[in-house]
Order: sequence, then structure tokens, then C-alpha cells
Amino acid sequence: MKVNFEKKKELDFKTNEAYKTLRTNISFSGDDIHVIAFTSSVPNEGKSAVSFNLASSLAEDGKNVLYIDADIRKSVTIARYGVDIETKGLSHYLSGQCKLEEVIYETNIDKFSIIFTGQIAPNPSELLGSDRFKKLVATQREAFDYIIIDCPPLGSVIDAAIVAKECDGAVIVIETDNASYKIVQRVKKQLEQSGCRILGAVLNKVEMGGKGYYGKGYYGNYYGRYYGNYGDYGNEKEA
Repeated sequence: MKVNFEKKKELDFKTNEAYKTLRTNISFSGDDIHVIAFTSSVPNEGKSAVSFNLASSLAEDGKNVLYIDADIRKSVTIARYGVDIETKGLSHYLSGQCKLEEVIYETNIDKFSIIFTGQIAPNPSELLGSDRFKKLVATQREAFDYIIIDCPPLGSVIDAAIVAKECDGAVIVIETDNASYKIVQRVKKQLEQSGCRILGAVLNKVEMGGKGYYGKGYYGNYYGRYYGNYGDYGNEKEA
């Protein structure tokens, strides 16, 4: 089965370079890192956009990638990227309504496959903690170079910690000047308690137009001499 992302937009230069850097950092995390969970502290920090674009960047680099949308409570993937057909997804498989091969879709992005969330379920934590989810991750490790899993915000629900138990690493997406230090520390502790290695954090929605280290006072001037002016990086929104 194959789906097309009809609303997927090309990234501007700075954003694309940022994802290449993230891709490189992931590859240097170790050759034992293949299954990675992405979460955040609170909603709207951009974790779905970051995880999806990283998966796309890895596929662009020639890696076979499976992207799993595990945010069963509030997914944005289908609406954001304009999937062209009706799909079944993770909740259908975990609840026993579908076989695994019925919910893995190829896409119009080469080497990029996806499992959508499926129908909203009343018990997402129980489904994600089931043996069927463990089997999914275990079997697909052999088929893909990377599995990127988009999880709900860990500061809101426990789902990400449950998923992280089956992962080789986790990444926390943090929106600039949004989540408090205490909430981020609590998310970090919950991931550590799951036994999952924290690979690092992504600082998202950084204002690149101002002065200082990240603005024109340093990087803006430095790269501007060589590459010219490009659109702002880090302003992606997540529903």
C-alpha cells in the first residue's frame, strides 16, 4: 500500500541544514541506536514536525526509515501533510483489528514508510504497553535502518515513557521560552526511569532574526557571507 503526502512543503535552506545536523548527531550517537522516541514536555512544542522532518532527512540520506505516529490521542500527521487515501493505523493493529502488514504504508518519499495512529482509542497507554507493540518494534528493527516514533507530550500523559522502554534512545523537543525548567526536568526523569537512553534535546522555534549568538550577531553574519539570506528557521507550528 502506498500513500501520497499532498501538502508536504519543501524546507528552506536553514531549516534543511538544521535537520541535516540533527541527522548527523543521531548517526554519531552509536551504531546501536535504531529506534528513537520523540516527545516534548507540553503540547505545541513542535515534536511531530521535528520527528517527521528528521525521518524524511534520514530517508533522503539513503536510510530505510519507518515513521510511527504513536500520538494516538491527538495526531496531526494526516491533516498536516494531506494523505490522499483513507488509512488504518497503529490503534487498529494494537487492538487486533488488523495485521501489521495492513498498517505499514509506503509513501511518495523514497525509503520512507509510515504507520499512522489509526482510530482514536479510549485506552492508548494500555495499547502502547501491550505485547503487540513490543512485537511491532522487534520485528521492524530487522526491516528498517531507523524507526522514528512520535509520542505524546510526556509532561501531559505517560505514553512516551511506555514507548521509550522499547526504544534505543529518546529525544526531547523543547520550544524556546515555553516549557518551564521544572517540567523539562520531570520529563527527563520519567524517561530515565523507563530505562531509555536520552540522546539529547532539540531546541525548537528559535528566533533567528535577532541579535546575539543565534541571530545576526553571530551565525546570521557568519553564514550570510557564504549562503545569502534565507527564511527563518524553527518557526514550524504543531497543532
